[in-house]
Amino acid sequence: MRELHIRALEASDCEKIHQAFVAQGWKKPAAKYFKYLEMQQQGTRDFLLATYQHEFAGYLTINWTSTYLSFREKGIPEIVDFNVLKKFQRRGIGTALMDEAERRIQQVSPIAGIGFGITQDYGPAQILYIRRGYIPDGRGLLLDGETLDYGQQVIISDDLVIFLTKQLT
Repeated sequence: MRELHIRALEASDCEKIHQAFVAQGWKKPAAKYFKYLEMQQQGTRDFLLATYQHEFAGYLTINWTSTYLSFREKGIPEIVDFNVLKKFQRRGIGTALMDEAERRIQQVSPIAGIGFGITQDYGPAQILYIRRGYIPDGRGLLLDGETLDYGQQVIISDDLVIFLTKQLT
């Protein structure tokens, strides 16, 4: 796709990304992206920014040392905070971002990790991950990285996650 480009985050992108999500009705503060820029510069996280026809379209990050204990203990890098603007979905942008993330991860680990929320908002991502060969890591539904017990009541939020892994070849 000639119209699609993937590159690293630059300081001038942070406010533009924030504004693109505001226009979509999502709250993603510019400070978040300045923090990602700092982490990118430190080498603790890669930020892959996609532009489509020269317009910001989406991004994902690779956290080289996962905050999820199971991944961290096994040295599995985690794809985190994967977003494609709604107006750019279904154009191969998410697939291209995932391809590049998996290519980078494969250079240091035979396994990639990812997590997703359980609400309908995550539906397209859930389908994409399963189609790409990600399978649940077997720990079930987690809340803030902790397993849940039968009978435990929780509030549905972005903190309820199922983690998956993929063997990279």
